[in-house]
Amino acid sequence: MNTQRTYLWLGLWAGGLLLLLSVIALISPLQLQSTDAESQAYKNPDRVYRLQTAITDGRMVFVGDSADIDGVTNPPLSANKGEVVRIRLKNGDGGTHDVAVPAFGARAERILRTGNIVSVTFQIDREGNYPYFCTVSGHRTAGMEGWFNVGSAPEQRAVNAQSISRDPEDLPGPVKGRDAKTVRYDLTAVELKGKLGERSSYTYYTFNGKVPGPMLRVRVNDQVEVSLVNPDSNTMVHSIDFHAATGPGGGAAVMQVPPGEEKTFTFKALKPGLYVYHCASPMVSQHIANGMYGMILVEPEKGLSPVDHEFYIMQQELYTDEAMRRAEGHLEFSGKKLLNEQAEYVVLNGAVGALTQQYPLEVEVGETARIYFGVGGPNYTSSFHIIGEILDMVYPAGSFASPPLRDIQTTSVAPGGATVAELSFDVPGTYKIVDHALARMERGLIGYIRAIGSGNAEIFHEGSASPVM
Repeated sequence: MNTQRTYLWLGLWAGGLLLLLSVIALISPLQLQSTDAESQAYKNPDRVYRLQTAITDGRMVFVGDSADIDGVTNPPLSANKGEVVRIRLKNGDGGTHDVAVPAFGARAERILRTGNIVSVTFQIDREGNYPYFCTVSGHRTAGMEGWFNVGSAPEQRAVNAQSISRDPEDLPGPVKGRDAKTVRYDLTAVELKGKLGERSSYTYYTFNGKVPGPMLRVRVNDQVEVSLVNPDSNTMVHSIDFHAATGPGGGAAVMQVPPGEEKTFTFKALKPGLYVYHCASPMVSQHIANGMYGMILVEPEKGLSPVDHEFYIMQQELYTDEAMRRAEGHLEFSGKKLLNEQAEYVVLNGAVGALTQQYPLEVEVGETARIYFGVGGPNYTSSFHIIGEILDMVYPAGSFASPPLRDIQTTSVAPGGATVAELSFDVPGTYKIVDHALARMERGLIGYIRAIGSGNAEIFHEGSASPVM
């Protein structure tokens, strides 16, 4: 009986095994065909993008290294759903890098040393717009990020807004030691939609439609008569507070101007120096953060020494509901972030790219420049620094009453404060204007000074030092 049961179980087991082998025999060709097709697709992808790592203008970036994207920084990549894509990354700067597109589970191995190459191949399984970036800590924030579009191109929000950034060369000429007199300035409070970033706009409050407001220039003991018009198209009360004025509120006590009205006041410029002015209507910090600030230069009796160039630059923060990264469209003011001093943007002359894309400064090698630099704020102190240069003379806090400091690397400028810095350029190249709280570069704070001319190998050159004769 036991023998019969054993044969029965053996027979059933053998039959099951035969059935299983038959099923496998039927399925295997399909699996092999699928695997072969997938392998072939990965060997011959539908699209191949070649990128190279680089450091450009102080930022880490990907640069296109194939036909359609050659030389493009963080180029836009695209594909159709179902396609197989390969990204080939070449190390062009010698650091450690990789490239990843997390939406598709794609990440290349990390590469180190100039010239090394790595690639990652993946299949597109959905439509949309997705980031690709370097996953090494800090590299994405430092600039190594682009976008991968699948399917129809995403709708780009057009920035239907005008530039509000003031040209740093837009300032009046020297007073030249003339006699004291009455000087009148007419200012208009302008609320407008202005361009903040490449794809974003913001509602600015301004003096005369630009950020910063116009630079005013008088001499000590001048009578300064200031008129402020607040058009009836505006929504806010506006005012003006001159740090150069001696009197209640720096003028703000008598210059609260409702929409549709105009007011005037006069002060005597008692003390020479470089001073900030700003709107002082509640909430004062909001009006400043929205762009309502400028500077007035009160020259000493004998004026200032001549220089080849003068530039007018101011720093501010902007507080938006929307995070800076990939912000598009019209951005809204965030009172909560302002009160917590958590700025999304920190910029020069009102907007991202104001002094790099719109108005980079330009000098000739050997020329002298004087920079009138102020901080509208409303909250952050600036550590003013020019990468690659030493400031020949600095007038701390914008004061001409004390001797200037000489040969300065970095100078602190408080919110609502100013400084005057003088320097010359011995070597050609691009010099970067920064706040040496350098994380602020990633929030938009950088400007360029381009020095044009012949090199000076005695002062600066690549390679080893020449023998001393």
